[in-house]
Amino acid sequence: MSESSFHSKFAEQRLGVKHHAGESAENWKKITLFVCIPALLGAGINAYNLYQHHQQHVKEHPHEFVNYEYMNWRVKDYFWGKNSLFFNPKVNHNMEE
Repeated sequence: MSESSFHSKFAEQRLGVKHHAGESAENWKKITLFVCIPALLGAGINAYNLYQHHQQHVKEHPHEFVNYEYMNWRVKDYFWGKNSLFFNPKVNHNMEE
């Protein structure tokens, strides 16, 4: 096998790989545009609708706190007060009350 025939076969193989890569890239571009993006938009719209439904449900049926004797039991208060460091008045009961 001569050196020039080796180079020509290698060049043919590289062109074949380049052609295949171009087709594959175009295929994945179409999949992204026509499948992935609409699926993500649909999932986002669904999540937004579920969140709105949940917020409406929370407004209609607020959670009532039940103070069990084993909850928030501490020997002494934290130096910032009775509530935990990650206290959120929208979801946690205020232990200062």
